[in-house]
Amino acid sequence: MTSATLIRVRKSSAGEQFAAFVVKWGFVGVTIGLVAFFAISEPSFRTVDNLFGMLKFIAPTAIAGLGVMLAMTVGGIDLSVGASAGFAVSIAAWTMVVANQVGGVAVTVVLICGLLIGALNAFLIVVARIPDLLATLTTMFVIVGLKLIIVDGKSISSQMTLANGQTAQGKFTADFLWLDRGSIGPVPVPVILFFLITVLLWFLLERTRWGRALFAVGTNSEAARLAGIRVQWYRTFAYMGCGLLASVAGLLLAARIGQGDVTAGNSLLLDAVAVALVGVSVLGIGRPNAWGTALGAILIAVMVTGFTMLGLPYYFQDFGKGVVLLIALLFSFTFSRRRTVVTAGSTTSN
Repeated sequence: MTSATLIRVRKSSAGEQFAAFVVKWGFVGVTIGLVAFFAISEPSFRTVDNLFGMLKFIAPTAIAGLGVMLAMTVGGIDLSVGASAGFAVSIAAWTMVVANQVGGVAVTVVLICGLLIGALNAFLIVVARIPDLLATLTTMFVIVGLKLIIVDGKSISSQMTLANGQTAQGKFTADFLWLDRGSIGPVPVPVILFFLITVLLWFLLERTRWGRALFAVGTNSEAARLAGIRVQWYRTFAYMGCGLLASVAGLLLAARIGQGDVTAGNSLLLDAVAVALVGVSVLGIGRPNAWGTALGAILIAVMVTGFTMLGLPYYFQDFGKGVVLLIALLFSFTFSRRRTVVTAGSTTSN
């Protein structure tokens, strides 16, 4: 090997190290930088109450994003998460206000509906072999239409007038509202649920054979099948899990709103997908992961809260989310591809 080749290898190694550092720590640095900027610009930003407020605000989006992340582990995507969450809001309200049932019944009904929605997606994708984008998009329209049929196109609230002219006797029960307004010590319930679900999914994906099987299916389903992995079963599990988590997000939204708003969940899809995509690039892991998704959600919460405290118009939030997603995609593809090329070049030179 010539001296020129040796120099090229050394330069490639330095470039590889820089690319690896940027990919691994870039988003962590951006998050820390934003926190520092907003904390200096607005003293109330750095209070404990604001911290828990941010996490509580982003919890439904984060949980829905974790659902999308679960679908991504098997190489898929779920575009019905927003509709599923909105369906959960209306069904929870209908169960308590119109059917006059307690909060526990509403939670049970909503979670069952979430599993059924996930099962429908799994049937369309796994059995009918419809591409995931088309299948979940179809499910989204079906869910939205079914929701409007059930609630007669109206938002549901206490003392509302029903189609038969009678007044609804039920209401949002205190035990249900506790999902949003309750706390354990100083920590709000939505924040606890957010982190419990994150830890559970992290353990499932990173510390169990189920997680390894899910990633194997997402990487190469045919190779996974030849290795004895039940590909269809794991894909079904992922989509049903996504439907379940979307319903949990909807329950938190319903408890926050206190009524069955038919527009609830409309904006959740884009945010949930963005959070999951950002999570792929966090810490340079390069694949769907629970902690990356959680950090992506926290980054968006920091940005939205900071913009609001600085008095910026609401439409700056969408611009900021777009910039964050753009940076995430650059980290995931451009820098990662450069690192791969550099590594290959070093190997060839050797």
